[in-house]
Amino acid sequence: MKYFILQLGCQMNISDGERVQRVLDEMGFEPTDREEEANLLGVIACSVRQKAIDKVYSRIQKWNRWKNKKNLITFVTGCVLPADREKFLKQFDLVFTMNELPELPTMIHQYGIVTPAGMQAMDKGLQEMEWPEKESRNEAAFRMKKAALPVETEKEKHPEKGIEEFWHITPKYGSGWEAYIPIQNGCNKFCTYCAVPYTRGREVSRPSGEIMDELRHLVENGYKSITLLGQNVNSYGLDKKGEEVSFAELLQMIGEFGNQRKEKFWVYFTSPHPRDMTDEVIEVIARYPCLAKQIHLPIQSGDDAMLVRMNRKHTVERYRHIVQTIRRLIPEATLFTDIIVGFTGETEEQIENTRRAMEEFQYNMAYIAQYSPRPGAVSSRWADDIPKEVKKARYHMLTEELMKHSLAYNQSLIGKTMTVLVRGKDRKNGYLSALTEGKLIVRFASDDEKLIGQFVQVKIHSAASFSMEGDLVAVEKSEPVNRR
Repeated sequence: MKYFILQLGCQMNISDGERVQRVLDEMGFEPTDREEEANLLGVIACSVRQKAIDKVYSRIQKWNRWKNKKNLITFVTGCVLPADREKFLKQFDLVFTMNELPELPTMIHQYGIVTPAGMQAMDKGLQEMEWPEKESRNEAAFRMKKAALPVETEKEKHPEKGIEEFWHITPKYGSGWEAYIPIQNGCNKFCTYCAVPYTRGREVSRPSGEIMDELRHLVENGYKSITLLGQNVNSYGLDKKGEEVSFAELLQMIGEFGNQRKEKFWVYFTSPHPRDMTDEVIEVIARYPCLAKQIHLPIQSGDDAMLVRMNRKHTVERYRHIVQTIRRLIPEATLFTDIIVGFTGETEEQIENTRRAMEEFQYNMAYIAQYSPRPGAVSSRWADDIPKEVKKARYHMLTEELMKHSLAYNQSLIGKTMTVLVRGKDRKNGYLSALTEGKLIVRFASDDEKLIGQFVQVKIHSAASFSMEGDLVAVEKSEPVNRR
């Protein structure tokens, strides 16, 4: 039997999906990229964006039509708002939160689908059961008995509860050289536009010992790009004061570990919040070679009044101090950000202030989103009063501003030789695609797929706004991989 999973949303959802795949693999299912071949169809959903939710509804309508022709079971998990969950309960067979993932095998068995791993045990159990009448022994009917519609559990009301057990599941990494390590779950910030506190609950920090164990395992097995994940990583440890290290101390532990290893690897993190970003964190990143010189620092808006309306709890001046500290201590670092355009009540003056902020901070990359209200978030009670065409125009204006600065930065690298990590085949035929330490895209001519997952040196000869092109100079020697 096979399973297909549609993964939507952020890197955290990708990481969550790796643990879902591990559970299904251990049940005896086999993955497939062809959903029409699957007996088990699932979605790792994202309620943060309306487009992602629209994709979920489109897919489940198709899957439910397929049920007229064959036996299927469908499930949805991930970041799901209560309002979306209520609708999903009527359309999916199983709806569960990530902290309930360890219970998924039981849910599937109760629903009635027969798994390869459980078939023998089930048959053995049926044979050993005492039946009052032989005629009443209908194994097929026994297996296909449908579970009753579940009532909301304590874990569903509080998504942060039981997340520690979820972290104990070993993920099925989707790559042999790149991996994600969740260090925290949930968020306490309650930005007015955001659904995360309602889908993932309050902040819970993962034990630093577990994080270091997973990091050590990955490095020993040849992983070269590792990203620490959390909704607000730099508040790591604040929920366990006196019991756990701070985020800066966690990074220092990782840096010291990196100094002891011969293998080369880069460690990233996402996403931090400007309110909790300390000078100490930046100082630690500057000190250790394995801590990648790339920082994703969401600003969301360049206007203080809009930041108050968004409940961001930081000002543009506070943000400016952080960026200036980064530029002073890590001048080679690239800077990424998140921005929302068309938020409720946004004026022409406020969007112009955001454009000015982009001009000042000269981002290498900005993920610009057109605002859409999410049920449950505070702003969903406010009028979505910016027309779509205005949002689109503001989006294009900020994108042009971004392209101007990213192009200038990329052009400044022409003639330089960069160390890059090859990530796969490029869309340009006969080329491979790679990322610099600062997560900038570099392509170079080569059809040697053995280079994927390796560090190489490329001399840059041309640049565009969001990518560069160069010539392969050398392949860096890798330390032997300790596969376990």
